[in-house]
Amino acid sequence: MARRTAGQNETPALTREAVLRFIADHPGRASKREIAKAFGVKGDDRIALKMLLAELQSEDVISGDRRRFKTPGALPPVGVFEIRRRDAEGALLGEPVTWDRSEDGEPPRIPIRIDRNKGAAPGVGERVLARLVDDGEGGERHLKIIRVLEKRRTLSLGVFRATPGGGGRVEPVERKQLEYLILSGDTKEARDGDLVEIEAGPRRRIGLPVASIVEVVGSVNSERAISSIALHVHGIPHVFPKAVLDAAEAAGPAGMKDREDWRHLPLVTIDPVDAKDHDDAVHAAPDEDPQNPGGFVVTVAIADVSWYVRPASKLDNEARLRGNSVYFPDRVVPMLPERISNDLCSLREGQDRPALAVRLVFDASGDKRRHTFHRVMIRSRAKLAYEQAQAAIAGDGGAEVSTEIFETVLKPLWEAFRLVRAARERRQPLELDLPERKLKLDAAGRVEKVVVPMRLDAHKLIEEFMILANVAAAESLETKRQQLIYRAHDAPSLSKLEGLREFLKTLEIPLAKAGALRPAHFNQILARVRGGDNEDLVNEVVLRSQSQAVYTPDNIGHFGLNLPRYAHFTSPIRRYADLIVHRALVTALSLGEGGLSREDEDLLAQTAEEISRAERRAMAAERDTVDRLIAHHLAERVGESFDGRIAGVTKAGLFVQLPTYGADGFVPIATLGNEYFHYDEASHSLVGDRSGHGYRLGDPVDIRLIEALPLAGSLQFEMLSEPRKLPRSTASFHKTARRGRSQGRDRNVASKVKKRR
Repeated sequence: MARRTAGQNETPALTREAVLRFIADHPGRASKREIAKAFGVKGDDRIALKMLLAELQSEDVISGDRRRFKTPGALPPVGVFEIRRRDAEGALLGEPVTWDRSEDGEPPRIPIRIDRNKGAAPGVGERVLARLVDDGEGGERHLKIIRVLEKRRTLSLGVFRATPGGGGRVEPVERKQLEYLILSGDTKEARDGDLVEIEAGPRRRIGLPVASIVEVVGSVNSERAISSIALHVHGIPHVFPKAVLDAAEAAGPAGMKDREDWRHLPLVTIDPVDAKDHDDAVHAAPDEDPQNPGGFVVTVAIADVSWYVRPASKLDNEARLRGNSVYFPDRVVPMLPERISNDLCSLREGQDRPALAVRLVFDASGDKRRHTFHRVMIRSRAKLAYEQAQAAIAGDGGAEVSTEIFETVLKPLWEAFRLVRAARERRQPLELDLPERKLKLDAAGRVEKVVVPMRLDAHKLIEEFMILANVAAAESLETKRQQLIYRAHDAPSLSKLEGLREFLKTLEIPLAKAGALRPAHFNQILARVRGGDNEDLVNEVVLRSQSQAVYTPDNIGHFGLNLPRYAHFTSPIRRYADLIVHRALVTALSLGEGGLSREDEDLLAQTAEEISRAERRAMAAERDTVDRLIAHHLAERVGESFDGRIAGVTKAGLFVQLPTYGADGFVPIATLGNEYFHYDEASHSLVGDRSGHGYRLGDPVDIRLIEALPLAGSLQFEMLSEPRKLPRSTASFHKTARRGRSQGRDRNVASKVKKRR
């Protein structure tokens, strides 16, 4: 074999060791041509290089072909890695995307070290460009992120359907997902009916696309299958790493250090009847200050999660990753382990629990005069349900509330609420009336019935006191010049307001100019249509005109609540934003340990962005789960007719909501009739080309269910109601549109004639 002497300006010698070193240093780029170039191989030496490479391949020292040689199992110093799971300690694990399973077996899973100062942390399902770092002898190699790439699109979820002889197909669980063919060697031992995560292979010219199963999630027939789909589709962390659970189990009861003893105060919790954790307790009493006749002192005590979940701890990292608890009809995916959320931090009746409390003093008009924050130890006197508290106030003897609790707690709470409700009415927050539906499931996890819970004064009481406590938190932190995360809600955008104004014109309802708009203006519009045929329609359109609330370190106020400053303080068990506010209060008011760290402060903008994203993710997952459950419930009723209401109008067709179920289905525009239907954006309607009749947002309609896809959460309807005569403004739009189409046809004809000439 030819050899070359390596001088200072000469090419290196073509040796076995040198070639192996070059291939290891250039993974993915070590082709035969590149090796020859690096070693100056020419002429007869090419035969020697070919023989050397063949020898190394026969010994399994290298693998690949002439276009790409590599060391089996070797990883590039810099490459693209996909995050598919986490280890028992909660660390993210990256897998090289270029790994060839057929040659090298299962890919390595390398822990990723997160530097939060370098931007938002990636999550499971994302790809990163990372550098492989070796800590040296005895150390552990890890990945250091260079940048986060776009979220993976190669993995998707489906239901495996086995076929005789091996292999099978995967049915989609998302509306736009394809059906895939699974070859017999790529099933990962999945059984018929299993939910599986798949990775698509190269597209074929004919036949179904091929995919391989990456992971078996569980059976589609399990009670929690529907919510499991949403968890995987949206990438929501739902399994606590062992290290996080161990940290939670190791936590013990809080002591009295840096706390005031408020166990004598008869605080009570008022929650849904099926609540498992209780993060707020309330109390009220007449103010004994002679300078405040007719006033009240209201106490709101919130579970002191900051005592247990310290910055940068395993519990904190997991809570930040989750951002919030996620609520499905069949289960809750909590932000914190049950040892923390349902035990140590839950304000259980008759048990000592640490809390951050705010004492609010109101005058006889319901206006707040002052407030103070305290770090305390409390002991709840009673665990009440909303219905139970309401029944007691109404004088229902079956409420089972003790005379002491009724006289010393509930009556003063309702009297104080009467005052603050008057102040709320003067403040005029946005008062949308949109009923909330709740699914009741049977033992098998299927929809048994859909209910609209009654909105009680007990609900409004707790809601208003929580709002006032949140305002007090923001005010105290601003006074101390302490950074915090606000719950912000911007005013509607000019474009949305213009769309709303055009729509209201069709109902002959004026809308003030944008510069002067306040929530009170919207309330006047809502009051004008209350009880009429357009009440639901106008409430829906006004809601759609509003901006989305977000978390941010910059205060822009809360338009919907009509408040100049607002922060989330009252639910630290289920929202990370509230935990940050608790820490900020501990730091700003010198209340002891567990305050906001310097790193927390430096990362407030990034944290706000992450938890806003987590909130949107949770909302989408919850909505998708309800859609799938309702579609599953109605799958056996295909062909039946239903009363519906048009809940959305698009160029493609109509979204029709079934008021009984709160679910939407679609009516394609092509199925509406024998004439062309035109989309009128201003009036949210589809208008018939010839008749001028059509369908508008909010219209009650009769529809027939023609298709229900439970796994995709999709319903398709057939319109039974005839189009109706629409307002004059819509008709004029229709004429203008028709005239425009005629002119367009004329121009096309003229253009064709000109080309022929």
